[in-house]
Amino acid sequence: MDITPSIAIDPYAIIRGGQQADLILISHEHYKHCSPADVAKLSAAHTRIIANRSAAQALELPGVTVLRPWQTISFGRTSIRAVPAYTFRGDHPATRENLGFVISSNYTDVYYAGDTDFVPELRNLRCDIAILPISGKDGLMNLDAMVEFVESARPRVVIPSHFGGGLRTQTNVELAAFERALRGRARLVLPSEAELLAWR
Repeated sequence: MDITPSIAIDPYAIIRGGQQADLILISHEHYKHCSPADVAKLSAAHTRIIANRSAAQALELPGVTVLRPWQTISFGRTSIRAVPAYTFRGDHPATRENLGFVISSNYTDVYYAGDTDFVPELRNLRCDIAILPISGKDGLMNLDAMVEFVESARPRVVIPSHFGGGLRTQTNVELAAFERALRGRARLVLPSEAELLAWR
């Protein structure tokens, strides 16, 4: 999918020298989502940073745009809508107003969930591509919740995040379980593969 402006979401462990972003979206203040060092690597003079309140405070940078759930901001023909992201247990309570994002560009909606369970506010959300946390740890979506979300939101593609000890260490059995759960519902795409795909 060709999106202009270029957007980075929750950058972490970025190699210096990569492409700088027009927009950087930060879902919440936890260190793997809100890394000031990685934000700096991707920032140029024109870069806009959008975050929830706690992440903006953690970044300690001037000019950060703070969004609350359900607020929308537009950049040219690209729209970014903040949506609620929280869990029923663990350390992501709804009171923190952590965010997911729906990025709409070129007639395609990409949903980045952030750290969330399948909460009631997401039941009316629709998207073409969904990036979902499916570890089940700390209250995040487990496999059953992911399937329930996919049946509701009807994305064509699901990109998993937050599962196991890292994508490179997953077993074929675990990956096969994800694929079986999505069969007939959506296509599972791993992040390394997703970087190479152009959605039309």
